[in-house]
Amino acid sequence: MLGKLLPLLLGLIGLAGGGAAGYFLRPAPPPAAPPTAPAAAEAGAGKSAAATDAHGDPVAVANGAGGEVTSEFVKLNNQFIVPLVTESHISGMVILSLSLEVTAGETEAVYRAEPKLRDAFLQVLFDHANTGGFQGLFTDSANMSRLRRALTETARNILGPSVLAVLVSDIVRQDS
Repeated sequence: MLGKLLPLLLGLIGLAGGGAAGYFLRPAPPPAAPPTAPAAAEAGAGKSAAATDAHGDPVAVANGAGGEVTSEFVKLNNQFIVPLVTESHISGMVILSLSLEVTAGETEAVYRAEPKLRDAFLQVLFDHANTGGFQGLFTDSANMSRLRRALTETARNILGPSVLAVLVSDIVRQDS
């Protein structure tokens, strides 16, 4: 009789111990949302689907003094691949992801002009690579500021003053 009860008793003790350990070692609950979050969500509720990213998550926006949305961030769909050429052969490549900060309501204009933007951005990136901008400390603050400024000027030439800034969200250099 004891031979049949012992495995059952050990199983129940293990189950209770596992449950207790799971209860006491569970992760902390997520922090509560700040009280201004519902107001910001209601302000963005009247906006089109442009206020969400490809996964349906809200896009970060800058708020004006009255709480109104003043800008939107538009992530360009594909990465930019820039070959690094040294002495007539490819010595590596740089891969970048770019986003544009535009005034509120201009997201669709960015997507309509994306082929033209990509072409112009690639030319700026190729010029930056050909002048050695991606060599050495390519992520140096001054070097990145020069690149962002050139990209922003190019975007403003295409889309006008609605472009507030071009942001480099990811950058990777791979040497061969």
